[in-house]
Amino acid sequence: MPVSIDLDKALDKAWEDKSLAEILAAPPSALAGLTEKHDEILAGLGIKTIADLGSNKYFALAGALVALNNKL
Repeated sequence: MPVSIDLDKALDKAWEDKSLAEILAAPPSALAGLTEKHDEILAGLGIKTIADLGSNKYFALAGALVALNNKL
């Protein structure tokens, strides 16, 4: 089953036409609202790509807790 999602508002303009693989390999600043300064800060936590950010166990746990709270 094909899945489609509009990422135009979620990504920096320069990344809107990239493949999913390219986006996952991109620095966090490819996400709308984040800057190269955020890349530096996140790199200090070992997070250098969007894939790193999305798979970080602490960010995943925080996201799960927020989702759980929204279900209450």
